[in-house]
Amino acid sequence: MSRSSVKNPRAIIDRKALTKKLDDLVGWSGYTPKTQGEVLAIFKEAHTQGWDEIKKRFEAGKMTGPEVTRAHALLMDQLIRTVHDFADQWVYPSASPTTGETLTIIATGGYGRGELAPFSDIDLMFLLPYKMTPRTEQIVEFVLYMLWDLGLKVGHATRSVDEAVRLAKEDLTIRTSLLEARWLWGDQALFDKFRQAFWDDVADGSGMAYVEQKLAERDNRHDKMGDTRYVLEPNIKEGKGGLRDLQTLIWIAKYLYRVGDMNDLVDEGVLTRADMKLFEKAENFLWTVRCHLHYLIGRPEERLTFSVQKDIAQRLGYRDRAGTNGVERFMKHYFLIAKDVGDITRILCAVLEHQQKKATKRFRLPFFRFADPDVPGFKLDGGRLTVENKKAFATDPVKLVGLFHAAQSHDLDIHPEALRLVTQNLKLVDAKLRRNKEANRMFMEMLTGKDPVKTLMRFNEAGVFGRFIPDFGRVVAQMQYDMYHVYTVDEHTIRAIGLLNGIETGRLKEDHPVACEVISEVQSREALYASVLLHDIAKGRGGDHSELGAEVAMKLCPRLGLNAWETETVAWLVRHHLLMSATAFKRDLDDPKTIQDFCKVVQSPERLRLLLCLTVVDIRAVGPNVWNNWKAGLLRELYWQAKAELTGDPTADRRKNRVERAKRSLEEALAKWPEAERETHMERCTDAYWLSADTDTQVRHAELVRKAEKAKADLTIEMTVDKTRAANEIIVYTADHPGLFANIAGALSLAGVSVLDAKIATLTNGMALDTFWVHDADGKAIDEKGQIQRMTQRIEDALRGKRDPARELTKAAETALPSKSRAFTVSPRVIVDNQASNTYTVIEINGQDRPGFLYDITSALSEEGLQIASAQITTYGERVVDVFYVKDIFGLKIQHREKLKSIEASVFERIGGKKPAAKAEPKAKEATKVAGKPAAKAPAKTSAKAAAKPPSKSAAKPAAKTPAKGAAAPAAKTAQKAPAKAAAKAKPKAPAKASAKPAAKPDAKSSAKAKPGPKTKPGGKSMEAAE
Repeated sequence: MSRSSVKNPRAIIDRKALTKKLDDLVGWSGYTPKTQGEVLAIFKEAHTQGWDEIKKRFEAGKMTGPEVTRAHALLMDQLIRTVHDFADQWVYPSASPTTGETLTIIATGGYGRGELAPFSDIDLMFLLPYKMTPRTEQIVEFVLYMLWDLGLKVGHATRSVDEAVRLAKEDLTIRTSLLEARWLWGDQALFDKFRQAFWDDVADGSGMAYVEQKLAERDNRHDKMGDTRYVLEPNIKEGKGGLRDLQTLIWIAKYLYRVGDMNDLVDEGVLTRADMKLFEKAENFLWTVRCHLHYLIGRPEERLTFSVQKDIAQRLGYRDRAGTNGVERFMKHYFLIAKDVGDITRILCAVLEHQQKKATKRFRLPFFRFADPDVPGFKLDGGRLTVENKKAFATDPVKLVGLFHAAQSHDLDIHPEALRLVTQNLKLVDAKLRRNKEANRMFMEMLTGKDPVKTLMRFNEAGVFGRFIPDFGRVVAQMQYDMYHVYTVDEHTIRAIGLLNGIETGRLKEDHPVACEVISEVQSREALYASVLLHDIAKGRGGDHSELGAEVAMKLCPRLGLNAWETETVAWLVRHHLLMSATAFKRDLDDPKTIQDFCKVVQSPERLRLLLCLTVVDIRAVGPNVWNNWKAGLLRELYWQAKAELTGDPTADRRKNRVERAKRSLEEALAKWPEAERETHMERCTDAYWLSADTDTQVRHAELVRKAEKAKADLTIEMTVDKTRAANEIIVYTADHPGLFANIAGALSLAGVSVLDAKIATLTNGMALDTFWVHDADGKAIDEKGQIQRMTQRIEDALRGKRDPARELTKAAETALPSKSRAFTVSPRVIVDNQASNTYTVIEINGQDRPGFLYDITSALSEEGLQIASAQITTYGERVVDVFYVKDIFGLKIQHREKLKSIEASVFERIGGKKPAAKAEPKAKEATKVAGKPAAKAPAKTSAKAAAKPPSKSAAKPAAKTPAKGAAAPAAKTAQKAPAKAAAKAKPKAPAKASAKPAAKPDAKSSAKAKPGPKTKPGGKSMEAAE
């Protein structure tokens, strides 16, 4: 961390020229109210010119981030000195200042270290020999007010030496700030006196206590920030692996060794040249990114938000490549640098503990036990596992794996010195070690053993994991640039393994009762754990990561000791790891063809059990708020139906029996009703309806319908809280008519809620009984009575024609605040599938989430004269995937080719942001798949939240290989071409709708085209080269 001087400093600020300019101004008449504004203007010009010069050099690639911080510190140094001298000479002159008027200006904090980001605060301490004199107070005030008038944020304190020392003893933050103290201007002897007093009275004898406090402070900060480096929008200053962690190391080094520069630690034997090189690499990258962030935003922002990540990646020269785009490469580099910071911290702690070790004081409390266990090949140091000597790994490289295996087996912590030796010997993890049977055996035992998350995280942090399994190394710190995936691929994978362990041990039985039940029946737990390890291992390579991952599994599993059957099973699970979620969330589970097509691919109950467990942990490990009861229910339903199919229960008989059981259950529940009323209600219900809900729900429906019929109400709306789904259930009972679904969707969008699921039923009396599940922007159910009433009223007004959703949503979109999702581009896509269901045409729509999305789609379908039988509504972060089962106005599957093309074009135009053309001859398009450019500006749309797996994870496989995918939703819904207002009053007879039937393949990924980015970074070469 060289603190070399700034090149050509006078081009940034020339203090002599600045002083002369001021002297020329006030030399004749002195400093007067008349010249006050001119003086400020001169200082502003000097500051602006210097600031712009630094920015120009940086953006031209002539300065690195650390050089920018030093240049800004230089600019402020010279400005503050000049302001002080001007106040001392012209504003409050004194022919013979007294000793009591002596003043020393000290830079503290980061500014004291000589580092200032473009918009950083300036921390100053005005040091006095005794008490403040009137003249000294005036000079201090003049300096501060001038700096404030320049638009600078200044933190300041005025202290005597004794006060400064006393406060440093009492407050850790003040002590750390004064640790960085640097003489800026004034009486240097007074500064030296303070400096000596600080070392003698504050620092002496408190080194280890200070280190423990700073490390505890760091740990608390990490906890507040989520205790992970891998977050979607990392804080480059305060986050784990950020600049504050590097600064903590600097503080520790300065406090213990009293060095002025981190390079001095090499001479002290604390760090090696290689360690120092790693430190400088991290410091250079983080400061460069932070400076870009400040210049780009124009204010002191420390978070790498989605809105700036692309711009900074381009500035640093990261280009798109096959499988990954530039911003993903940039963020991967960021996370790897953050990991390096952790490595440096571990190295420093190991050396400090070794050099400063005391019996009663440590950096970390030892793990006390009655007797240390005997660990062959290793030894214990203070209860922590380490190697017997520094050449242990070179003598036996298998110990690089054995160290972590032994720590897991004996529940031991690993000594930081041992981890440092691991880092230094990573080159020993070569092809020979990878082929070693003992090493692979120990790895599989770590993977399937107790608390695998802790062990594998250590294994990964030390760098051994990625070298032992090179394919895994390719996804270390690999992020996906979207709002759905919270973790990088490696952390997601390790978390999923931990969840699988929780299912196997029964720890997660309350959350996943079915998975916990079936996992005990699997024939090979090793195959299941291996499939979780490898399910995303081919991400970022371009192409279908499921197919590529299966190829990796076929090569890797035999090396790990799996037999031929287990290897084939792992490859199958990796290839189809998205199948179950895509089927459950995107297809109609009440359609027999959905289950049949799914089972054609699964083929055996064993695979079904394994796939369920893999799917559950994969979804849940995506992020903290992704899993919910809605998804759990759909997966369980799919599992039980598929199991029945695979074990020989015929679909037709099973369906018929389920309908009969549902009828009997409702008849028993309505036993107190008059027989005529009960029979009338039973006759209203279709087979699709009987399969769409449980008995309790059907009882509630029956009471609502009975009440509405008695009151002769043309519209009934009921909204309740569904605690099992953590959502609101909205039931609408009214005359079925074209555009009904769209109007409800528009009203929900105007209410600011997201649709999770929709079940659509038309009874034999022509009435629609539609159910929507929604939640608010925070993913929670609305339980405030007034808000529920307002939402109900909005829906009623929209259905009665009192509100125009299209107009209001368009207006709302024009005034809406920018959302995070705008930082992403999702190419709109429409897929029309006539193979997924025997009786319905299935339309799948992919697009960018925005208010009014669902309304736009359903309006387009209505205008095309389609009846919506069921809908599966899913949101993956910024991406929406909605699936509709539809029929034409005659209740038939759409077969006419030109009609299919017309539907595609109409829906695509709507989600692509183009206003649909007037209905004329539909323009034919060549394919059933329409993939287009992202919407420029679209009519407002409704976001549908749900889903389990990202669309990227739902990458389609060839039709021959991929089964039908189903999402729960029953019954039918009419949506036809007709004006909403007129339709609201109409009460046409609608044909009863049968339950939708699915199948179909997961949609194929659309590959993004690479855009070349800038070729250089500050410093004249691509920052990407450091990757």
